[in-house]
Amino acid sequence: MIQYIDGKQVRNMFVSGANNLKNHKDLVDKLNVFPVPDGDTGTNMSLTISCAIKELNKVEKDDIGQLGKALSKGSLMGARGNSGVILSQIIRGIAQSIDGKETLTSMDIAKALKNGSDIAYKAVIKPVEGTILTVVRESSEYALKAAVLEEDIIEFMKLLVKEANNSLNRTPELLHALKEAGVVDSGGKGLVLVYEGMLKSLEGQFVESQEVQTSETSSVQVENKISTEDIKFQYCTEFILETDKISDVQMRDKMLKYGDSLVVVGDDGIIKVHVHTNTPGDVLQEALAFGQLLTIKIENMKLQHENKVIQDAKESEVEEQAVSEEPKEFGFIATSMGDGLAKIFKDFGVDHIIEGGQTMNPSTEDFMNAIDKMNANNIIILPNNSNIIMAANQAKDLSDKNIIVIPTKNVSQAFAALVNFDADLTLEENEANMLDALSTVKNGQVTYAVRNTVINDVEVKEGNIIGLGEGKLLSAGDDIDEITTQLVESLVDEDSAIITLFYGEDIQEEQAEALRESLEEKFEDIDIELYYGGQPIYYYLVSVE
Repeated sequence: MIQYIDGKQVRNMFVSGANNLKNHKDLVDKLNVFPVPDGDTGTNMSLTISCAIKELNKVEKDDIGQLGKALSKGSLMGARGNSGVILSQIIRGIAQSIDGKETLTSMDIAKALKNGSDIAYKAVIKPVEGTILTVVRESSEYALKAAVLEEDIIEFMKLLVKEANNSLNRTPELLHALKEAGVVDSGGKGLVLVYEGMLKSLEGQFVESQEVQTSETSSVQVENKISTEDIKFQYCTEFILETDKISDVQMRDKMLKYGDSLVVVGDDGIIKVHVHTNTPGDVLQEALAFGQLLTIKIENMKLQHENKVIQDAKESEVEEQAVSEEPKEFGFIATSMGDGLAKIFKDFGVDHIIEGGQTMNPSTEDFMNAIDKMNANNIIILPNNSNIIMAANQAKDLSDKNIIVIPTKNVSQAFAALVNFDADLTLEENEANMLDALSTVKNGQVTYAVRNTVINDVEVKEGNIIGLGEGKLLSAGDDIDEITTQLVESLVDEDSAIITLFYGEDIQEEQAEALRESLEEKFEDIDIELYYGGQPIYYYLVSVE
């Protein structure tokens, strides 16, 4: 009988839980409402909790409070997609609850899970039941009752896992889309896998990671050549301060005098600071007055730049970013997959493109890094995917820069928003105009099915070409052009004036041109535009305005 667990056991529980999730992330990815090859919940949750464990491994002592703070910070910065952001908030709530404890009882664990649930619900503007939120809430509420009767932590965890699975199995009754697709909620499944891994650790069956490597989102920046003389502040200085004497806002105010590119992130007694300065010693000395420095990193950007210029001259590929002493008024960050789409965004004046999309959601830290590189008074972020909006907003909240997030759910909305941007207007006026533009465009995608299903009375077989329009499965068949044409027909109405097709990496230009000619014959009064998008998975992205 185990009535208490110490820091070492807490560490092992989280690592085992994380490994169990990572080992089954492909299974979670497949629990997608639509039978498309872009399920990403397992990948997002796995990458999020991997960042938490990476931060956990930096903590040498098995102090429960410090372990919790490390897990919270790592998951917060590594959060990807809606499921990852929600998981990071669950972990944050758990960390808050266990802080200051030397050991944990079953009741302590129950209260921590309930606090994790409460924090996660607060992070979501419109909580939807039948999701990971339901699973964490119902299982934590049950845990509070079970802990009163069961002091043995192993038996308590068995009850928790059983109830979490019961809650997961009920999710299709709460979300019609899940029931129609014949799947349970993917985020809830990911959470159950974490719980199950934790239980196995307590039972002496620690789950080892079977994953060889994880893929990371890459970030692509549009850059121009500069000289080292243009680098005003030479040293990129980063540190993490452990303190109870100063808030992140107060620390930000103290750091302003030392340089630029300042980012200050605080979370429960831990403050991360990034600043470009010419006096890193003074920066660290100031910080030391308020607590202990957990990590320090100082890089000479002039030396880095000189080395990079030499390397780039040999490769003749990468251009350096132009750095201006005077920031421009507006800067743009967009998420995109495909070199063609990236070029279009560049033509629209987007400064920084984060490569990512439905199959690889950028993390909060990816957005923070992009924000840090922006030299603009106002920053506008275009997530271009409903599963990326939360991470973008979380980065906005963590940053002290003036940022708005236009909640674009696809590139069609992004391009419509960019068309309505006017540099002569204020940020608030542009935000209103860009938000209004989102409702003027309809969008669709053509891809292939990865399983058999029936949705919206459309029978789908594995391998079929399928058309998705405005979030609904509309058609299925064997011919790409035929399904694309059907999709366009379903999106067009009497007010439609422009149809835009972005063809993907698996479509030849000649094939796309032939489809455009066919659509021009069918829709004589509507302009048909065709662009190379280069996006993976989707044969065509369709926009109708």
